[in-house]
Amino acid sequence: MRALALGALVLVLAGPAAASEQRPTASELESELVCPVCETTLDTSDAPVARRMKAFIRDRIAAGDTKSEIKSKLVADFGPAVLAVPPRQGFDLVAWILPLAVLAAGALLVGALAWRWSRRGDEAPPPDEAEPLDPALERRLDEELARFE
Repeated sequence: MRALALGALVLVLAGPAAASEQRPTASELESELVCPVCETTLDTSDAPVARRMKAFIRDRIAAGDTKSEIKSKLVADFGPAVLAVPPRQGFDLVAWILPLAVLAAGALLVGALAWRWSRRGDEAPPPDEAEPLDPALERRLDEELARFE
């Protein structure tokens, strides 16, 4: 039953994703591409090169290009740095894996330190194995405690 529900969900979500690839919008592409001059997404940039890239996107959408085709042409012109999200392949995969690995290592470190800190209280010797007090110090302690009774 769960597999059937999951399959239905995938089919429902696949339609809009395919439509987005075949008929992209300018605002959609502008949020996924970066201005090579100011290094912000095109939808927030007003640099001259960003304006030319936006005009190119609108022209290519009007010509019927897909999202992948438009991105490929811009990557060919400006390099892979024009993509706001690095591709999930090759060396760029490091950009996806490294933050997760650092987060996992930090969580393990914090967990280990917390476990070690919580075990510190167990290191004290039991009271019957503690060293006896100096007789003079014990007598003085008894006198001080007697004053409070």
